[in-house]
Amino acid sequence: MKLRRLVLLAAVLLPLAALSSTGAPLQAQTQQQASRKPPQPTAPSLSASQRVMAGSPLAVLVGRVPDGARLAIARPTDPPATAIVVVPLGARPSASLPTPGEAGAYELRLTRDQDGAPVILLRQPLVTTPPEATLAAPARIGRGQALPVRGIGPNGERDRVVLVPAGAAPEAQGPSFFPQENVEATLDGPDQPGAYELRYVMDAPVSGLRVLATRAVRVE
Repeated sequence: MKLRRLVLLAAVLLPLAALSSTGAPLQAQTQQQASRKPPQPTAPSLSASQRVMAGSPLAVLVGRVPDGARLAIARPTDPPATAIVVVPLGARPSASLPTPGEAGAYELRLTRDQDGAPVILLRQPLVTTPPEATLAAPARIGRGQALPVRGIGPNGERDRVVLVPAGAAPEAQGPSFFPQENVEATLDGPDQPGAYELRYVMDAPVSGLRVLATRAVRVE
């Protein structure tokens, strides 16, 4: 009886010992699981709006930034070495680009140098719509009185809302603020009475300085 039990026990243990020593079924299972893992992406990617107001900032997110990569805005027919705006990325995964101040069809590009010349890694269509701006302020103030102002437009980095004498040149200087930082501000009123003009002045690539909106202000 004891001999029979030993034979049965050996019949059970020997196959288990063989499995544990070789590890073949476990190894095969591990290989099957590994083969089911999705491939890891290695190519860069672009994420940005494809339609914005002309002159407004364009926020761009780049996945897996290549070494030496740059973001650029160009016309679709421009060669890789030609661009309207170029911003180096470095190690950053994102950047904000000034868009052209003229409405039209452009192209967002991810570029880098290869063999001493720029090459386009990725491209995405970009359409800019006509720029617009609005202004709000009192129509009359006293001499030297503070002027509360609100100005909204493309809100580009170099855009400004400025108070100047009526009929002054587009580049005329005066009390001003940058709407990209804050769309509301209080300006110092002029000491001299007369007709003045509150302006939203856009300063963007391609268009340069351009007055988008005006509002008459009388200083008494």
